[in-house]
Amino acid sequence: MAELDVDDLISDFSRFYILTILYEGPTHGYGIIRKFRNRVGKKISPGLVYPFLQRLEERGLAGQNSEMVGQKERKVHYLTEEGTALCNRLFLRFANLVSVAIEPSLDVCAHCGCKIYEGGHREVIKGEELVFCCSHCAAPYIREMKE
Repeated sequence: MAELDVDDLISDFSRFYILTILYEGPTHGYGIIRKFRNRVGKKISPGLVYPFLQRLEERGLAGQNSEMVGQKERKVHYLTEEGTALCNRLFLRFANLVSVAIEPSLDVCAHCGCKIYEGGHREVIKGEELVFCCSHCAAPYIREMKE
């Protein structure tokens, strides 16, 4: 079995995150580098960012416009319609993957059956601790148990 290459994994995450930054709106290369560092807490190499932007352009997933900032011309990168559609598909896949990873650890409301991602309301009923999504779901369940 092949050993997992952590550097490849990190660079793939970095590319995915570059796409999320572009998805938020047009930005220049340094803006991508700065946002990445601020949000992820790690530096990203311009040697990863700019070739990736170029590959996105070559595939019709991104484009660029020039904008003057003082005396300097700055390239602003953006996703095309096709690039935005790709991000939507990737985000859906990622959401499904995260869902599969976290669902087994979620509590389920004893009354309505909804999944509880955070918090919840706990009640001890007949010596058993039950979890509810809220006190409004707990109340009718408790009433039913008393009848």
